[in-house]
Amino acid sequence: MHLSMHNWMRSEPIETTIARLAKYGYKSIEISGEPEQYDAKHVRGLLDHYNLDCWGAVTLMVDKRNMQSSDEAMRASSVQYVKDCIQLVHDLDGQILTLVPGTVGKVVPDSTPENEWTWLVEGVSEIYDVAEAKGVRVGIEPLNRFESYLITRAEQALALCDAVGPNLGVVLDAFHINIEEADMFAAIRLVGDRLVDFHVAENNRMPAGYGDYDWEKVIGTLQEIGYDGALTAEFVAPVDRTPANKYPNALETNFEGLDIDPEQLKFIIDHGSSVLTEEFYDWLVKVNSETLLPLI
Repeated sequence: MHLSMHNWMRSEPIETTIARLAKYGYKSIEISGEPEQYDAKHVRGLLDHYNLDCWGAVTLMVDKRNMQSSDEAMRASSVQYVKDCIQLVHDLDGQILTLVPGTVGKVVPDSTPENEWTWLVEGVSEIYDVAEAKGVRVGIEPLNRFESYLITRAEQALALCDAVGPNLGVVLDAFHINIEEADMFAAIRLVGDRLVDFHVAENNRMPAGYGDYDWEKVIGTLQEIGYDGALTAEFVAPVDRTPANKYPNALETNFEGLDIDPEQLKFIIDHGSSVLTEEFYDWLVKVNSETLLPLI
């Protein structure tokens, strides 16, 4: 196992992100699924400079990205978006793609369960063929009931794997499984060798070490099933706007020069209420590595 990290949680130059990951002992990045945002050759050069790898990418299902939509055109454009993400991973010599099929935050179904499942299987099957040809393994990530209504448990993601193909896998996220699984350790064991990626955050979505997780037990369970991939940090520290705030340096107040489109900004605000300062974010990245690196 090695330590990796997403970069969607704070908008900043990729040069800043990669340099920080190297400084704190991370070995790879799981880059935001925004193929139009990145020059793969440039990013690959940065990773080489800092002796890091691209572990993969994560789909950012915002706005009109929805593979289980009743709108056929939206489904088609969403499938194409995911194919573009696979191409980005391929161009960065990455290994995996984390796929969230539906729009994050959409909790009202479009159609019947049977229709939505059929559309989802069709779309993921089309993606699966492309991913197999490019040597990228796709994992379905269950979210929680407040961010999705269709796939929120490992068992459901495995049902999709069974319907699509033998190499389709599952991505588990410590924050989500803490909400939805009756026994999160049993969920890890159930997924077994079909685990593609493991996302790291505490029960309160802070970095490892600032919640109630027993990380030694989590990592021991991952080792038990033979998992040898990334522990991918995906904490989303909330901004506390009350006098009880423990981190007064967390809130970014200067949005000048923030290079982020409105949809991505909304995505970040929906998850953490605002943009974090570089000082606070840097500390979060550091404490996460200090907690996990001694255990792997």
